[in-house]
Amino acid sequence: MSTFWSLWIIVLTTINLALILWVLLANRKVAVHDDDDPENKTTGHVYDGIEEYDNPLPKWWFMMFVISIVFTVFYLILYPGMGGFKGIFPFYKEGHWTSVRQLEYQQKQAIESYQSSYGVYSLMTVEELVDEPRAMKMASRIFANNCAVCHGADGGGSLGFPNLTDNDWLYGGDPTAIKETLLHGRQAAMPGWSGILGEKGINEVTQYVLSLSGQEHDAELVESGQAIFKANCASCHGADAKGNYAQGAPNLTDDIWLYEGTPAGIRQTLRDGRNGVMPAQKERLREDKIHLLTAYVYSLSQE
Repeated sequence: MSTFWSLWIIVLTTINLALILWVLLANRKVAVHDDDDPENKTTGHVYDGIEEYDNPLPKWWFMMFVISIVFTVFYLILYPGMGGFKGIFPFYKEGHWTSVRQLEYQQKQAIESYQSSYGVYSLMTVEELVDEPRAMKMASRIFANNCAVCHGADGGGSLGFPNLTDNDWLYGGDPTAIKETLLHGRQAAMPGWSGILGEKGINEVTQYVLSLSGQEHDAELVESGQAIFKANCASCHGADAKGNYAQGAPNLTDDIWLYEGTPAGIRQTLRDGRNGVMPAQKERLREDKIHLLTAYVYSLSQE
C-alpha cells in the first residue's frame, strides 16, 4: 500500500475513533441525588402518556464502551488496521503481522507437516513402499478419496473402468507406466467401424474376436473376420491380437474385458468405438501423493 493511502486510512480511522469517544463522553450523565435534581428526572418527551427518563447509563455499561474503544485502538495498531505505513509507528516493522505473512506462515507449516508425513516416502522406490504398511495405509486413503469412485473401493473396476487387481494392463503395469497414467491421464482411441465395415463386416470381426479368447463363435465367419482384422485392427492390437501398451490397445486373447466380452458388447465396441478417459491427476494431487498412489496401485496387482 502506498504512503498516501496508508496515511489516509490512519487519519480517517483516528478521527472516527475520536468522534466516537467524544459522543460517548459528551452524553455522559452522573446521577445526582438531591432535591434540586431528583433521580428519575424526565427529558420532557411524552408520547401517548409515556415519559422518557433522563437517567445516566449504568457505570458498567459506560466502562464497557470505554474498554471496547481502547481495545480497538490496540487491535488496529497490532493487526495493522490503521494502514501499512511503517514510518508512522514503530510497530510497523518487518515480520509484523499481515494477512499475507500469516498465510505464508501457515503454508510453510503445512509444507513441513506434509514433508514429515508424505515427504519421507518420496525418497523410497515404489517397490520399497509396497512393503511399508504405514505408507500403504496413507496411500489407500488417497485411493479411496480420488480413485475408488471409478475403480471401486477394492480396485476391482467395473464396466468401462479397468480392474487394477489383475495383471491385465492397457498401458503397462510397471511403476513407471502407472505413474505416467496418474500424472498425465489416458484417452482411449478405439474408433467406430460401422461406416467402414458395415454390419456384415462387424459381425465377421466379432466372431473372429470371440474365437481368439476361446468363446463360442461361428466358425464359418472366422476366416473372413480374420482377414478384416489383419487389414484394419492389427496395427493397434497386433497381428497376434495380444495388444499394444503404446496404443493402449487391449489384449483380445485372454478373455478379460474392459467392456462386455459378449457378442453384443463386442459388436457395440466395433460399431460405435470407445472413448474412455482417465483424467490426469498432476494438477489435483502433489507429486509425493502420486508417488504413494503409484505404489498402492502397483501393490494391488502383486497380491
